Amino acid sequence: MIFVTVGTTDFDALVEAADRLAAALDEEVVIQIGHGSYEPRHARWFRFADSLAPYYDRASLVISHGGFGTVTEVLRRGLPLVGVSNPDRYDRHQDQILRAFEEGGHLVWCRNLAELPSAVERARRTALVPYCPPESRIHEVVRAFLDQTAQERVRASSV
Repeated sequence: MIFVTVGTTDFDALVEAADRLAAALDEEVVIQIGHGSYEPRHARWFRFADSLAPYYDRASLVISHGGFGTVTEVLRRGLPLVGVSNPDRYDRHQDQILRAFEEGGHLVWCRNLAELPSAVERARRTALVPYCPPESRIHEVVRAFLDQTAQERVRASSV
């Protein structure tokens, strides 16, 4: 099963492209359409779910918008991923996210929805690099900030 997700917004262009893809495949396609207005005719669909985990559990491949949370969730599960930037996002940050993960070999970035079928085929036949999240160091940053703040307060009170 191919699972398609657009997140919590709308991305009708991706939903329509995935629906066309579903019509051409002999494989189940399930699409999460969010707030979009296009309702697929060739695939099962829903707007929102409490969790996407059951869909990821059944998926052999995921097609997703380029949101960081969704991308990392799919990659942590070890699923092949085709990422598509939503051009309606005001700052085009999804391009940066997908570029970085593509450069790391973790996913296939579909830059043009007309090429979605070939992107899916590339994701199926490419040995994608497993994603391992970097070790978090935020606790060290917070500790250094607190130490510096404490030292500054001691200096200010002794003046």
